[in-house]
Amino acid sequence: MTQSIVVQVGQCGNQIGAQFWSEALKEFSEHDSSGIFSEEISSFFRNIDPKNHKNLRVYQPPARIKQLKARAVLIDMEEGVLNTLLNSKIGEIFSSTETIKDVSGAGNNWATGYHFYGNVYKEKICDVVRKECEACDCVQSFFILHSMGGGTGSGLGTRTLSILADEFPDIYRFVIPVFPSTNDDVITSPYNTTLAINQISMHGDCIIPIENESLSKICELAKCAKVDTIRHNIVDKKEKAFNSMNRLVAKVILDITASARFAGQLNVDINEISMNLVPFPRANYLIPSLAPLYTPKVPQQRHLDAIFSDVFNPSNSLCGSDVRKGIFLSNAILARGKIQLSDIRRNIDRLSEQLNFIYWNRDGWKTGLCSVPPTKQLYSVLSLSNNTSLRYTFENVKSRFYRLFSRKAHLHHYQNVDGMDLEQVNISYNNLIEQINFYDELDNANPIDTPRLKVI
Repeated sequence: MTQSIVVQVGQCGNQIGAQFWSEALKEFSEHDSSGIFSEEISSFFRNIDPKNHKNLRVYQPPARIKQLKARAVLIDMEEGVLNTLLNSKIGEIFSSTETIKDVSGAGNNWATGYHFYGNVYKEKICDVVRKECEACDCVQSFFILHSMGGGTGSGLGTRTLSILADEFPDIYRFVIPVFPSTNDDVITSPYNTTLAINQISMHGDCIIPIENESLSKICELAKCAKVDTIRHNIVDKKEKAFNSMNRLVAKVILDITASARFAGQLNVDINEISMNLVPFPRANYLIPSLAPLYTPKVPQQRHLDAIFSDVFNPSNSLCGSDVRKGIFLSNAILARGKIQLSDIRRNIDRLSEQLNFIYWNRDGWKTGLCSVPPTKQLYSVLSLSNNTSLRYTFENVKSRFYRLFSRKAHLHHYQNVDGMDLEQVNISYNNLIEQINFYDELDNANPIDTPRLKVI
């Protein structure tokens, strides 16, 4: 039995986490109503005896569910979002011992989150995470959820990631960072994003970047869709935009972890994603794309092959990258629901002719099939693409960073924080340029024509 722990940092990370836990509970309740604490449920939940607050393990015969607690660590330097989450309908699955909070916030400053709050709460973060690990049989991975534009998410989020890398180096770290929109209201977000990219590139095993702008476009398209053609949307027209956007990100995590939570014909171990999709340490970014984004009333009216094509359409990408214009280093197709292995094989053969894979990994596909579909859907497909088109996201960050940095605007706010100096900014900027150049080199890579050996 293996378990995963979700580490939620900042307002964005905790709101995404709230959606993930809510949807995970729905999926478990729909799939299994026996009330037995199974291995699948134990992958993300603890079973607590309310009388003595002890963890109940998965035994033979299996134990009944007493009180579920999420395997989670909740961190925020403003207590508003955490208080709202703890007082919500799913608040009882979180324990007060899992939360780390303050009241003043990081003021949209990466240095304050990373250096100031990172130093203040380092030991407490270690203790809380260690206690969560001790409640597991075998910790397989961490999922770190945070934003890149704010101070707590980018600063304390990446400091937490570096702490996990130092204290638990053998446990895989999956990072889900949310990149800010080009027109976001945080003026210093280019600094925060650049400094955070340097940290997640070093300490993350797999990074699944999300762009706020892409999430917003998907939600807008859903609002424009006709009401009578939609049922059970991932994106709900009546709720707040941020909730719909957070649900999309939560859906990615649900699909990645589906094989750990349910049975399937071709289940993919979570750690296989990193092993098969990351050929080089620097190439650890995987572009996520989902289909369908909503389900038509008549499922038969959209052919399954079209769903597989949709995940390579820019409008379905959660990172805004057009992977069809880049070079694939590898790609994973994680399907759920009423899909056959023959459907996956047929579509991979078809798409391989349309997509451009790097010459030394023409067959760089990883496939997974979980039999349990998402809530109120027949099937879904998640694509994770290790693709050079991500350089356009980095180039956008670089351009926005340089407009501020060339004038040294707002830098004094960072330099006034103990432990922060200008050298850290320069290193982060240079590493960002190196990341862009790395993708450029892959884009221009040509097969090496090795001459055949001659018999003398």
